[in-house]
Amino acid sequence: MGDFIAKTLEETTRAIEHSVFANEFASRKGLLQSLDPRTKVVSFLWLLIMAAVIRDLNLLVIFYLSVLLLACLSYIPPGFFIKRVWVFIPIFTALIAIPSIFNLVTPGRDIFVLFNLPRVYHLGPYTIPEKITITAQGIEGASIFVMRVATCVSLAILLVLTTEWTRILKALNVLRVPEIVILILAMTYRYIFLLLRVAESMFLARKSRFIAKTDLSEQHQWLSARIGVLIGKSFNLSNEVHLAMVSRGWSGNPRLMEEGKIGKRDLIWILSVAIITVLMWHRSEILLWMRPFLR
Repeated sequence: MGDFIAKTLEETTRAIEHSVFANEFASRKGLLQSLDPRTKVVSFLWLLIMAAVIRDLNLLVIFYLSVLLLACLSYIPPGFFIKRVWVFIPIFTALIAIPSIFNLVTPGRDIFVLFNLPRVYHLGPYTIPEKITITAQGIEGASIFVMRVATCVSLAILLVLTTEWTRILKALNVLRVPEIVILILAMTYRYIFLLLRVAESMFLARKSRFIAKTDLSEQHQWLSARIGVLIGKSFNLSNEVHLAMVSRGWSGNPRLMEEGKIGKRDLIWILSVAIITVLMWHRSEILLWMRPFLR
């Protein structure tokens, strides 16, 4: 087993690097970066609702591919974007959806027989059939569930990557989010990275003072003690920040800067989202023409 402290330091540094990369993507001259944050927040929320209610697998596949196209037009590397989306959440969702492919959960047309039991078993209200199979309806339902989660996660990550966090918070005013909630989110986001930097400095300080490797129990003991120190520092820092805000006239009502006017690109984007919504909702002839190629 490798150095536990070194691994913790590496993961802390990686978390900070991810935030830097996110800010780099948000500053690029791509399609989504050129839109007003309020337009993006409202339109992406609507697209998330659409992805959550769609029950057609072909539609979800087209939807997901459209999100990938938006990522490419926003100068986000496809490999980076796909890996960021599929690393954990959709894969974990697939593991959850696996039981639904069997006829024990989703009866339907059998496409593959796993094994046969001696007889039918009854466990209270549940019945275990004599033949355990994988059904077509189960695979379709699991695929829809996984693609729906992947599409929703892709939309959320794409919004964060193409918009600075402060601008997202300001755009939440359109959704009538209370200003105090926006302020708490802004300060939480800001000081998470400050605490990460403090933790990184603590790990580097320890590493610079030790030459020989220590056993795992000692590393765990040191780490638990540093967690307590970090909590104490964060508590003291919050008190100092609050006192500094009060001394500068903080009254409890945050004031947010006004955003610019919505331009032509925003109107075109809203119109495009509306047209795509109508096409997806009413299953247009274009979609029916594309269906044989998706099978």
